[in-house]
Amino acid sequence: MNNTMDRPACWPALPLDSWRDTYATLHMWSQIVGKIRLRLTPLINHWWNVTLYVTARGLTTSCIPYGDRSFELRFDFTQHQLVLETSDAIVKKLPLQSRPVAEFYQECFAMLRSTGIDVTIWPMPVEIPNPIRFDQDRQHNSYDPESVARFWRILLSVDAVFQQFRARFIGKSSPVHFFWGSFDLAVTRFSGRKAPPREGADSITREAYSHEVSSVGFWPGAGIAGPAFYSYMAPEPQGFREAQVEPAGAHYDQALGEFIVMYDDIRAASSPSQALLAFCESTYEAGAQAAKWDRDSLERSGAA
Repeated sequence: MNNTMDRPACWPALPLDSWRDTYATLHMWSQIVGKIRLRLTPLINHWWNVTLYVTARGLTTSCIPYGDRSFELRFDFTQHQLVLETSDAIVKKLPLQSRPVAEFYQECFAMLRSTGIDVTIWPMPVEIPNPIRFDQDRQHNSYDPESVARFWRILLSVDAVFQQFRARFIGKSSPVHFFWGSFDLAVTRFSGRKAPPREGADSITREAYSHEVSSVGFWPGAGIAGPAFYSYMAPEPQGFREAQVEPAGAHYDQALGEFIVMYDDIRAASSPSQALLAFCESTYEAGAQAAKWDRDSLERSGAA
C-alpha cells in the first residue's frame, strides 16, 4: 500500500465529543438522502441497494433511475454542499451549514421537485434511540465544516484499506459501502453457505444475515466511547471470541459481540494502514478457521 496513506493528515484526530452535535445532524441528513435511494431502487441482496459510497469529495448515492432519466445526490464535504445532478444536465446545490434537520428535509425535497423529481420517503429515522420525524426535528441543527472534513478524510483512508482487503477475496463480497442507518463504513465477506434463520428476526435482519458473513467496519462513534473499527462473524462460530488478533489493543467486546480496536490506537501506529489491514485479516482468519470456511476456494492465491 502507498505509504503516503500513513501521513498524519490521512488519519486526523476526531474525538467524538468534539463534533457530537454535528455527527447527530449529519447522521439524520444522510438518512434522508439514503432513504431517497431506498425508495427508488430495487432490492439487492442484503440491502446493498440502499448504501452510500465514498468519493474523492464526500459521499454519493451513485446513479438513481427515475423514469427515462437518472440522477445522483452527492454530499460534497470539500465545498460543503449537497449536489443534485441529473442525466439531462441539471445541477442544483444545497449548502451544508448549521440548520435544523426539518429545514434540510424541506429544502432537499424542494430541490428535487424543482427538477421534476417527485419522491416521498417514510420520514422516521432508523437505528437510533428516541427518533424524531425528519420534518419535525429542530433539535439536531449543527454543522461544523472542519469536523466533517476530518470525518471525510478518515473515510477516504479507511475506504482505501477496505478496498485492498476486499481485493484479497474471490468469493462473494459486498462493495465497500456506507450504511446510513448505523452510520458506518463496512465491507462483508460471505462463505457461500446459508445461515440458520434468526429466531424472532425482522424482515430487514433476515435479509441482511441470510448467509454466513464475516464483516469489518468503521464507526465514527455511535454506541461506543469513540471512533472504532469492528469485526464480527454471523453466526459466530465457537472459539471465535477467544482468538488472538492484531494489532495491540484489539479485543473482543462481550456487550457488542464483536472484536473492536479504537481508531486512536490505529492512528497512533507507525503505519495506520497496515495496522488496520492486520485487524481486518486477523479477525477474518480467526473466524473463517473457526467456522471451517473453504478458504482455498474463497481467497486469492498468495493473499495474507
